[in-house]
Amino acid sequence: MRELTVLGTCGAWPEAGRAASGFLLEIDGFRLALDLGYATLPRLLEVCPAKALDAVAITHEHPDHCADLSALCRALLFGGGLDNRLPLYCPPGVLERVQAMEPTEDLREVFEPHPLPGSHEIGIFRLEGSPLPHHVPHAGVRLTAPGLTVAYSGDAGGDHALGELAHEADLFIAGATLQGAATDPRLLSAAEAGRWAARAEVRRLLLTHFWPDTDRGRCVTEAAATYDGEILAAAEGLVLPL
Repeated sequence: MRELTVLGTCGAWPEAGRAASGFLLEIDGFRLALDLGYATLPRLLEVCPAKALDAVAITHEHPDHCADLSALCRALLFGGGLDNRLPLYCPPGVLERVQAMEPTEDLREVFEPHPLPGSHEIGIFRLEGSPLPHHVPHAGVRLTAPGLTVAYSGDAGGDHALGELAHEADLFIAGATLQGAATDPRLLSAAEAGRWAARAEVRRLLLTHFWPDTDRGRCVTEAAATYDGEILAAAEGLVLPL
């Protein structure tokens, strides 16, 4: 089985009934959580027990991308699912940020940290993390398995590294935080996501990281102005075959 499950789609904070950024990627039995923002863990546990995860990758330390790493730590530590430390791939600062919410338990007893940016072999994946412009240290993620490449911009802006990260990806998961003309080089707009998808010649574009109460249909329309491939708006619970 090869599929992506969307756990959360909101940037900054989750709308009612939704969650912040998060995905579960399952490829041939290997399960990777990709970002765990606010309210993503309950959605993850609906489809995957905490102890069934094989690895976690976090793009940066903003809580809408990492807050529920704390909840996952507690689920593993107190839920009887911890046999070995869970590999965690993240930039400097993520563990310290999440640790600040946990006054008594050491996250390093639960997670085995590996640095991003960087390149790692994890299960059947090659994970490549590339620095991308954002307000804090941030790593976009490119995951390659036999016959499949998935790229994820996280919450970053665009530069040449984003084009390399997404190059000919089967699926490009791109932030669409802004609408209309771009106003911040550290964030992507929906139109910019479309332009980068076209430049990188990706096969499918999945828009995510919507500002709360954003018109998501408008985001798809703006991305389609520059990218003529398949465009999807991420939604909580969406399962996308790969």
